[in-house]
Amino acid sequence: MLRPIFALSILGLAAAPLAAADTITAPFAGVTGTVTLTAAPKGVLVHIEASGLTPGWHAVHFHEKATCGDPGFKASGAHVHGAATLVHGLLNPAASDDGDLPNIYADPDGKVNAELFTTLVSLRPGGAGPALLDADGSALVIHANKDDYQTQPIGGAGDRIACAVLK
Repeated sequence: MLRPIFALSILGLAAAPLAAADTITAPFAGVTGTVTLTAAPKGVLVHIEASGLTPGWHAVHFHEKATCGDPGFKASGAHVHGAATLVHGLLNPAASDDGDLPNIYADPDGKVNAELFTTLVSLRPGGAGPALLDADGSALVIHANKDDYQTQPIGGAGDRIACAVLK
């Protein structure tokens, strides 16, 4: 009597679709290190380990295209967003920029080891916000300066100094 139940159990497992990976890791261009993204039920956990940065605060944003091959990383496009009119800033009451993340801090040796969480995006399509791993992917960009979370268009973040392709 246990044999048929066991057989049905195996058939059920074989017929179930495999879940997509819940975590991706990508290397940075411009600095040494990686970013790891982990899907969460209501957002994305971002783990950054990097070295070679100027000591101090740096802005971090998700950009709309998975490309980091050009000087200055401009081909990664604008910030990830779901609204037609883009308003930047985590502290801006009219904010619509889903690519905004909190600043990270590089220690006196230029190293960062940080974890951030955002509810503004999802890892894959079908989540709460724009999907980072959509058809053209996205990029995580580290900027030269900190983000003031209000100034348009990028919070005074300055040049793009590091970039990781997210696909």
